[in-house]
Amino acid sequence: MQLSEHFSYEELTRSPTAIRLGIDNTPNENQMRNLVLLCNYVLEPLRDILGVPIYVNSGYRCPALNAAIGSNPSSQHMLGQAADIDVIQFTPRHIIQILFDSYITVDQAIEEFGEWTHVSWRTNPRNQYMTAQKTNGETHYREYP
Repeated sequence: MQLSEHFSYEELTRSPTAIRLGIDNTPNENQMRNLVLLCNYVLEPLRDILGVPIYVNSGYRCPALNAAIGSNPSSQHMLGQAADIDVIQFTPRHIIQILFDSYITVDQAIEEFGEWTHVSWRTNPRNQYMTAQKTNGETHYREYP
């Protein structure tokens, strides 16, 4: 099932960890609505600007999956409002800069550890652009640029 032109339900909900642990990672109706909004307000416009595919590493996470991977207990992934993405042709820092300079409204855009980009959308967006780095095992966020 397609959530938008280029993004499917499967890619926004799949998780090897959920499969391995037997966790049902099925979003409810509200979380599905949020996934559609995320795709249409952030992911599709970003793909249009970039002109290349965006790969979703992690989209929706049910609470059990979120806990299993050690993510923040208040993660927007559990609401269906966030995705961690990779774009082969662009670094995460470049993606943040493109979003920062674009017309796309985001709740958060975070360059995470130089490895991937976290993007989120919600009704009252905070327009936060950040970088995340680990120091002595702790994650620290810094405002971008």
